[in-house]
Amino acid sequence: MNSQFQSFDSFSIFVMNTLKQFYRNVVQHNVSFVSGTNEERIHTLELESHLATVKYGNFTLTDAIRPSVDCKIIPEEGYKYDRLKQGFEDFSPFRHTGSRWLMPILVASVSLKRLFETFLEMLNPLGNTVSIVLETSHCYAGAHRSGLYREHIDLPVLKSLLYDHEDIILNDGCTGISVATPRLSAEVRFDEHKLIVVRAKTLFPFERILYRHNIPCKEMMPMLTDAEHIHITRDEYFQRFRRLQVALGMDESYSTAR
Repeated sequence: MNSQFQSFDSFSIFVMNTLKQFYRNVVQHNVSFVSGTNEERIHTLELESHLATVKYGNFTLTDAIRPSVDCKIIPEEGYKYDRLKQGFEDFSPFRHTGSRWLMPILVASVSLKRLFETFLEMLNPLGNTVSIVLETSHCYAGAHRSGLYREHIDLPVLKSLLYDHEDIILNDGCTGISVATPRLSAEVRFDEHKLIVVRAKTLFPFERILYRHNIPCKEMMPMLTDAEHIHITRDEYFQRFRRLQVALGMDESYSTAR
């Protein structure tokens, strides 16, 4: 995979979780900077240089995500724990409306070289049959964010399809996928930030996989999502997303995830 961007002409950049500022519409090297005062501007070449930087020490990013230009968060490899009230995410296939208890979660940041293989291996504890949610923040069906849901797909079949669409899954900053087993109340999410997020009653099987891949536990490690960051996509990725949607059996007869 070419780790350097060849052109930024067709890129659209979405900045999420910003406190004061965000970028819009990086098209044909025209950069519009939006702030509360509209007084600041960032030179195009400086932004392109930042977007082309993929390595931070021993950590390599995919083409989908970058830290903010000021690099308040430096990406690194590791995982940490958190707890989340179950059912808060609209895309979770195993929502329990009104549930008050907290579900343990694990969040892992993995360098590009072993990211995809680690994600696929993290699906194994879910069992042979899973449900999936395909997530997008491409403009889809008139909505900024949409999720498509399918139940009962064999895990080996799913893995084969994901291998066929590895490029968009890794490199599109507007595409994510969640794989779950509602019966076990367990979910593995590969989100738009290319973080692996696991929610399960017991995290031990997933921790063992990270241990085998030498991913260290760093309880105080900041994630890119903890500060301003940049999502990157290409015009062509929307059509690839639609092909992935069809490959997963999510044609227009499928409703968006509830």
